[in-house]
Amino acid sequence: MTTPSAHPEPVHGIPVSPRLTCHPEKQRLYGADTYYQESHEQLAALTDDVTGFAHCHAALLLKPDAVVSRRLDAAVEWLAEQDYRIVGAAITRLTRTMIRSLWYFQWNLATPYRRRLAALFLEDADALVLLVRPGRPSDIPASVQLTRLKGPTDPEARVPGQLRHLLGRYSYLLNLVHTPDEPADVLRELAVHFDHAERDRLFRSALAGEDLTGYALGLADRLYAATKPRDLDFGPAAERLRAALSGRPGPGPDATPRQLLEHAWEHGIAIDPWDAVIVGSSVLPMRQPGRAPVLDGAGVDEWRRHLDTVRDALI
Repeated sequence: MTTPSAHPEPVHGIPVSPRLTCHPEKQRLYGADTYYQESHEQLAALTDDVTGFAHCHAALLLKPDAVVSRRLDAAVEWLAEQDYRIVGAAITRLTRTMIRSLWYFQWNLATPYRRRLAALFLEDADALVLLVRPGRPSDIPASVQLTRLKGPTDPEARVPGQLRHLLGRYSYLLNLVHTPDEPADVLRELAVHFDHAERDRLFRSALAGEDLTGYALGLADRLYAATKPRDLDFGPAAERLRAALSGRPGPGPDATPRQLLEHAWEHGIAIDPWDAVIVGSSVLPMRQPGRAPVLDGAGVDEWRRHLDTVRDALI
Protein backbone atom coordinates (compact mmCIF):
# COMPACT_ATOMS: atom_id res chain seq x y z
CA MET A 1 0.00 0.00 0.00
CA THR A 2 1.46 3.34 -1.04
CA THR A 3 1.15 6.53 0.95
CA PRO A 4 0.06 9.59 -1.02
CA SER A 5 2.87 12.09 -1.29
CA ALA A 6 2.46 15.33 0.63
CA HIS A 7 1.56 18.38 -1.40
CA PRO A 8 4.63 20.57 -1.97
CA GLU A 9 4.65 24.06 -0.54
CA PRO A 10 3.37 26.58 -3.10
CA VAL A 11 6.00 28.77 -4.75
CA HIS A 12 5.07 32.44 -4.73
CA GLY A 13 8.15 34.02 -6.27
CA ILE A 14 11.83 33.83 -7.16
CA PRO A 15 14.70 33.06 -4.79
CA VAL A 16 16.37 36.03 -3.08
CA SER A 17 19.98 35.40 -2.15
CA PRO A 18 20.95 35.87 1.51
CA ARG A 19 23.77 38.03 0.12
CA LEU A 20 21.13 40.62 -0.84
CA THR A 21 19.53 41.10 2.59
CA CYS A 22 20.16 40.25 6.23
CA HIS A 23 16.50 39.45 6.83
CA PRO A 24 14.88 36.08 5.97
CA GLU A 25 11.46 37.74 5.98
CA LYS A 26 12.64 40.22 3.34
CA GLN A 27 13.91 37.30 1.26
CA ARG A 28 10.44 35.75 1.40
CA LEU A 29 8.46 38.91 0.71
CA TYR A 30 10.73 40.35 -1.98
CA GLY A 31 10.82 37.07 -3.87
CA ALA A 32 7.07 37.49 -4.43
CA ASP A 33 7.23 41.27 -4.93
CA THR A 34 6.45 42.44 -8.47
CA TYR A 35 8.95 45.31 -8.37
CA TYR A 36 11.82 43.15 -7.15
CA GLN A 37 11.02 40.42 -9.68
CA GLU A 38 10.97 42.89 -12.58
CA SER A 39 14.30 44.42 -11.70
CA HIS A 40 16.05 41.14 -10.89
CA GLU A 41 14.84 39.37 -14.04
CA GLN A 42 15.74 42.31 -16.29
CA LEU A 43 19.22 42.63 -14.80
CA ALA A 44 19.76 38.85 -15.06
CA ALA A 45 19.34 39.17 -18.82
CA LEU A 46 22.24 41.65 -18.88
CA THR A 47 24.71 40.06 -16.45
CA ASP A 48 25.42 36.68 -14.90
CA ASP A 49 26.23 38.35 -11.58
CA VAL A 50 23.08 40.06 -10.33
CA THR A 51 24.20 39.69 -6.73
CA GLY A 52 27.58 41.24 -7.47
CA PHE A 53 25.94 44.16 -9.26
CA ALA A 54 23.57 44.77 -6.36
CA HIS A 55 26.48 44.60 -3.88
CA CYS A 56 28.68 47.14 -5.61
CA HIS A 57 26.00 49.71 -6.49
CA ALA A 58 23.89 52.01 -4.35
CA ALA A 59 21.17 54.51 -5.16
CA LEU A 60 20.58 58.02 -3.88
CA LEU A 61 17.17 59.66 -4.21
CA LEU A 62 17.34 63.46 -4.07
CA LYS A 63 13.80 64.39 -3.12
CA PRO A 64 11.77 67.49 -4.07
CA ASP A 65 12.91 69.27 -0.90
CA ALA A 66 16.49 68.92 -2.15
CA VAL A 67 15.40 70.36 -5.50
CA VAL A 68 13.62 73.46 -4.20
CA SER A 69 16.34 74.15 -1.62
CA ARG A 70 18.92 73.94 -4.45
CA ARG A 71 21.05 71.25 -2.79
CA LEU A 72 21.49 68.84 -5.71
CA ASP A 73 24.93 70.13 -6.68
CA ALA A 74 26.14 69.89 -3.09
CA ALA A 75 25.03 66.25 -2.97
CA VAL A 76 26.89 65.47 -6.20
CA GLU A 77 30.04 67.10 -4.82
CA TRP A 78 29.70 65.15 -1.57
CA LEU A 79 29.46 61.86 -3.48
CA ALA A 80 32.72 62.66 -5.27
CA GLU A 81 34.40 63.49 -1.95
CA GLN A 82 33.26 60.12 -0.58
CA ASP A 83 34.72 58.41 -3.69
CA TYR A 84 31.37 57.43 -5.23
CA ARG A 85 31.12 57.58 -9.01
CA ILE A 86 27.75 58.37 -10.58
CA VAL A 87 27.12 55.64 -13.16
CA GLY A 88 23.41 56.27 -13.75
CA ALA A 89 21.02 59.19 -13.38
CA ALA A 90 17.34 59.76 -14.11
CA ILE A 91 14.47 62.03 -13.10
CA THR A 92 11.51 60.54 -11.25
CA ARG A 93 8.12 61.82 -10.05
CA LEU A 94 7.10 60.78 -6.54
CA THR A 95 3.36 60.28 -6.92
CA ARG A 96 1.05 59.23 -4.11
CA THR A 97 1.15 55.63 -5.34
CA MET A 98 4.92 55.61 -5.75
CA ILE A 99 5.47 56.95 -2.25
CA ARG A 100 3.48 54.08 -0.80
CA SER A 101 5.26 51.57 -3.03
CA LEU A 102 8.75 52.78 -2.07
CA TRP A 103 8.07 52.72 1.66
CA TYR A 104 5.42 49.99 1.60
CA PHE A 105 7.03 48.00 4.41
CA GLN A 106 7.81 51.07 6.58
CA TRP A 107 4.81 53.36 5.96
CA ASN A 108 2.92 51.59 8.77
CA LEU A 109 4.92 53.88 11.10
CA ALA A 110 3.53 57.09 9.57
CA THR A 111 0.96 59.19 11.37
CA PRO A 112 -1.98 60.65 9.43
CA TYR A 113 -0.20 64.01 9.71
CA ARG A 114 2.90 62.65 8.01
CA ARG A 115 0.89 61.10 5.18
CA ARG A 116 -0.95 64.38 4.62
CA LEU A 117 2.21 66.47 4.64
CA ALA A 118 4.10 64.07 2.38
CA ALA A 119 1.35 64.40 -0.21
CA LEU A 120 1.81 68.19 -0.20
CA PHE A 121 5.48 68.27 -1.11
CA LEU A 122 6.56 65.00 -2.68
CA GLU A 123 4.40 65.61 -5.74
CA ASP A 124 5.23 69.32 -5.98
CA ALA A 125 8.43 68.80 -7.96
CA ASP A 126 10.29 66.02 -9.70
CA ALA A 127 13.19 64.27 -8.01
CA LEU A 128 16.56 62.86 -9.07
CA VAL A 129 17.81 59.28 -8.71
CA LEU A 130 21.55 58.66 -8.88
CA LEU A 131 22.96 55.15 -9.29
CA VAL A 132 26.45 55.15 -7.79
CA ARG A 133 29.46 52.86 -7.32
CA PRO A 134 32.23 53.24 -4.70
CA GLY A 135 35.74 53.70 -6.01
CA ARG A 136 37.23 51.14 -3.62
CA PRO A 137 36.14 47.55 -2.88
CA SER A 138 34.43 47.06 0.47
CA ASP A 139 33.54 44.09 2.63
CA ILE A 140 29.98 45.40 2.96
CA PRO A 141 27.45 46.34 0.25
CA ALA A 142 27.66 49.82 -1.25
CA SER A 143 24.04 50.52 -0.25
CA VAL A 144 24.77 49.76 3.42
CA GLN A 145 27.84 51.97 3.44
CA LEU A 146 26.08 54.86 1.68
CA THR A 147 23.12 54.63 4.06
CA ARG A 148 25.51 54.96 7.00
CA LEU A 149 27.28 57.93 5.41
CA LYS A 150 23.97 59.59 4.54
CA GLY A 151 23.00 59.98 8.19
CA PRO A 152 19.83 59.24 10.19
CA THR A 153 16.30 60.55 9.77
CA ASP A 154 16.40 62.34 13.14
CA PRO A 155 17.98 65.77 12.47
CA GLU A 156 19.32 65.97 16.03
CA ALA A 157 21.27 62.73 15.57
CA ARG A 158 23.15 63.83 12.44
CA VAL A 159 26.83 64.67 12.66
CA PRO A 160 29.25 66.63 10.46
CA GLY A 161 30.42 64.68 7.45
CA GLN A 162 27.07 63.01 6.87
CA LEU A 163 25.14 64.03 3.77
CA ARG A 164 21.96 64.93 5.64
CA HIS A 165 23.97 67.11 8.03
CA LEU A 166 25.56 68.89 5.08
CA LEU A 167 22.35 69.49 3.16
CA GLY A 168 20.33 70.85 6.08
CA ARG A 169 18.89 69.66 9.39
CA TYR A 170 15.30 70.72 8.89
CA SER A 171 12.97 68.05 10.26
CA TYR A 172 12.15 64.34 10.37
CA LEU A 173 10.17 64.63 7.13
CA LEU A 174 12.27 67.22 5.29
CA ASN A 175 15.44 65.14 5.13
CA LEU A 176 16.18 65.83 1.42
CA VAL A 177 17.61 62.41 0.51
CA HIS A 178 16.82 58.71 0.71
CA THR A 179 18.92 55.60 0.11
CA PRO A 180 17.79 51.99 -0.28
CA ASP A 181 19.01 50.12 2.81
CA GLU A 182 20.31 46.88 1.35
CA PRO A 183 21.21 45.41 -2.08
CA ALA A 184 17.76 43.86 -2.44
CA ASP A 185 16.23 47.29 -1.83
CA VAL A 186 18.37 48.85 -4.57
CA LEU A 187 16.93 46.45 -7.12
CA ARG A 188 13.36 46.81 -5.89
CA GLU A 189 13.36 50.61 -5.71
CA LEU A 190 14.77 51.05 -9.20
CA ALA A 191 11.72 49.15 -10.47
CA VAL A 192 9.39 51.32 -8.40
CA HIS A 193 10.83 54.47 -9.98
CA PHE A 194 11.34 53.42 -13.58
CA ASP A 195 9.81 51.40 -16.39
CA HIS A 196 11.62 48.72 -18.37
CA ALA A 197 13.20 51.08 -20.89
CA GLU A 198 14.58 53.50 -18.29
CA ARG A 199 15.92 50.67 -16.14
CA ASP A 200 17.61 49.18 -19.18
CA ARG A 201 19.42 52.46 -19.79
CA LEU A 202 20.47 52.71 -16.14
CA PHE A 203 21.63 49.10 -15.90
CA ARG A 204 23.63 49.31 -19.14
CA SER A 205 25.38 52.55 -18.22
CA ALA A 206 26.23 51.15 -14.77
CA LEU A 207 27.56 47.90 -16.25
CA ALA A 208 29.68 49.95 -18.64
CA GLY A 209 31.07 51.94 -15.71
CA GLU A 210 30.38 55.29 -17.36
CA ASP A 211 31.01 58.43 -15.31
CA LEU A 212 27.75 60.36 -15.62
CA THR A 213 28.51 63.22 -13.22
CA GLY A 214 28.13 65.81 -15.96
CA TYR A 215 24.85 64.27 -17.09
CA ALA A 216 23.55 64.26 -13.51
CA LEU A 217 24.40 67.95 -13.10
CA GLY A 218 22.56 68.66 -16.34
CA LEU A 219 19.47 66.96 -14.96
CA ALA A 220 19.85 69.04 -11.79
CA ASP A 221 19.78 72.21 -13.89
CA ARG A 222 16.58 71.00 -15.57
CA LEU A 223 14.94 70.41 -12.20
CA TYR A 224 16.00 73.85 -10.97
CA ALA A 225 14.58 75.51 -14.08
CA ALA A 226 11.21 73.85 -13.49
CA THR A 227 10.81 74.90 -9.83
CA LYS A 228 10.94 77.96 -7.62
CA PRO A 229 13.67 78.04 -4.96
CA ARG A 230 12.37 77.73 -1.40
CA ASP A 231 13.65 78.49 2.08
CA LEU A 232 12.94 75.47 4.29
CA ASP A 233 13.72 77.10 7.64
CA PHE A 234 11.03 76.87 10.30
CA GLY A 235 11.02 80.48 11.61
CA PRO A 236 10.23 82.28 8.34
CA ALA A 237 7.64 79.64 7.39
CA ALA A 238 5.85 80.01 10.75
CA GLU A 239 5.75 83.79 10.28
CA ARG A 240 4.34 83.44 6.78
CA LEU A 241 1.68 81.07 8.13
CA ARG A 242 0.76 83.53 10.87
CA ALA A 243 0.55 86.36 8.32
CA ALA A 244 -1.67 84.29 6.05
CA LEU A 245 -4.18 83.85 8.89
CA SER A 246 -4.02 87.38 10.29
CA GLY A 247 -7.26 89.31 10.14
CA ARG A 248 -9.33 86.12 10.04
CA PRO A 249 -11.52 84.83 12.86
CA GLY A 250 -9.79 82.11 14.80
CA PRO A 251 -6.68 81.69 16.93
CA GLY A 252 -5.39 84.83 18.58
CA PRO A 253 -1.91 86.35 18.39
CA ASP A 254 -0.61 83.91 21.01
CA ALA A 255 -1.61 80.82 19.04
CA THR A 256 1.12 78.26 18.50
CA PRO A 257 2.21 77.29 14.98
CA ARG A 258 0.46 73.94 15.45
CA GLN A 259 -2.80 75.67 16.39
CA LEU A 260 -2.52 77.94 13.36
CA LEU A 261 -1.93 75.04 10.98
CA GLU A 262 -4.72 72.88 12.38
CA HIS A 263 -7.11 75.85 12.27
CA ALA A 264 -6.30 76.43 8.61
CA TRP A 265 -6.91 72.77 7.80
CA GLU A 266 -10.13 72.59 9.83
CA HIS A 267 -11.62 75.62 8.09
CA GLY A 268 -10.29 74.94 4.60
CA ILE A 269 -8.13 78.05 4.50
CA ALA A 270 -5.66 77.95 1.62
CA ILE A 271 -2.06 78.21 2.80
CA ASP A 272 1.24 77.74 1.02
CA PRO A 273 1.88 73.95 0.79
CA TRP A 274 5.59 74.26 1.54
CA ASP A 275 4.93 76.41 4.60
CA ALA A 276 2.44 73.78 5.79
CA VAL A 277 5.08 71.06 5.36
CA ILE A 278 7.88 73.05 7.00
CA VAL A 279 5.76 73.96 10.02
CA GLY A 280 3.79 70.71 10.25
CA SER A 281 6.82 68.43 10.06
CA SER A 282 8.35 70.30 13.02
CA VAL A 283 5.31 70.53 15.32
CA LEU A 284 3.19 67.46 14.48
CA PRO A 285 3.97 63.81 15.34
CA MET A 286 5.46 61.97 12.38
CA ARG A 287 5.81 58.46 13.81
CA GLN A 288 3.24 56.21 15.47
CA PRO A 289 4.51 55.34 18.96
CA GLY A 290 5.17 51.71 19.76
CA ARG A 291 5.25 50.52 16.16
CA ALA A 292 8.08 48.80 14.32
CA PRO A 293 8.50 48.67 10.54
CA VAL A 294 7.38 45.51 8.78
CA LEU A 295 10.84 45.33 7.17
CA ASP A 296 13.94 47.31 8.01
CA GLY A 297 17.54 47.69 6.94
CA ALA A 298 20.69 46.56 8.72
CA GLY A 299 23.78 48.42 9.84
CA VAL A 300 27.42 47.88 8.95
CA ASP A 301 28.22 45.60 11.92
CA GLU A 302 25.11 43.49 11.38
CA TRP A 303 26.02 43.05 7.72
CA ARG A 304 29.56 41.95 8.55
CA ARG A 305 28.23 39.32 10.96
CA HIS A 306 25.65 38.25 8.39
CA LEU A 307 28.22 37.84 5.62
CA ASP A 308 30.45 35.79 7.93
CA THR A 309 27.48 33.49 8.60
CA VAL A 310 26.68 33.19 4.89
CA ARG A 311 30.31 32.37 4.06
CA ASP A 312 30.46 29.76 6.84
CA ALA A 313 27.30 28.14 5.49
CA LEU A 314 28.90 27.77 2.06
CA ILE A 315 32.09 26.10 3.36
